[in-house]
Amino acid sequence: MHIVLVEPEIPQNTGNIARTCALTNTTLHLVRPLGFSLEDRYLKRAGLDYWDKVELKLWDSFEELAGYYAEARFFLATTRSEQNYHQVQYPHDSFLVFGKETKGLPKGILDAYPDGQIRIPMRDIGRSLNLANSAAIILYEALRQNEFNALKQET
Repeated sequence: MHIVLVEPEIPQNTGNIARTCALTNTTLHLVRPLGFSLEDRYLKRAGLDYWDKVELKLWDSFEELAGYYAEARFFLATTRSEQNYHQVQYPHDSFLVFGKETKGLPKGILDAYPDGQIRIPMRDIGRSLNLANSAAIILYEALRQNEFNALKQET
């Protein structure tokens, strides 16, 4: 599996997601610009001592990443979708894409994948779930559908 964070802003969220990626054998892709330095102490603290166990890839744009993985299936988390995250089938090498904490994914990226948009059901009271929580919820559904095979692989 792959988690893609497009222009993440909060180092603690990215650190928590990195920890989840390390423990689930999931590749973490970060799309610039980042709202923090990769040397940020909060980022490192949130990721604890898992950073050396994370396959981390940095990209200058989402288009660069999507072009490199042109045959991949992309699932985009957005509160604007009618399709819930548990209603889709995730191939074992799916890309789960999340936008920045304050604005979500840009319209251009969403428009490029109309059939890949998914949402986590929640009350509409202004904000959405925390980014790290959202990534974990969707990732674990994708892992469940694939019988947690990624956890059985040697790291």
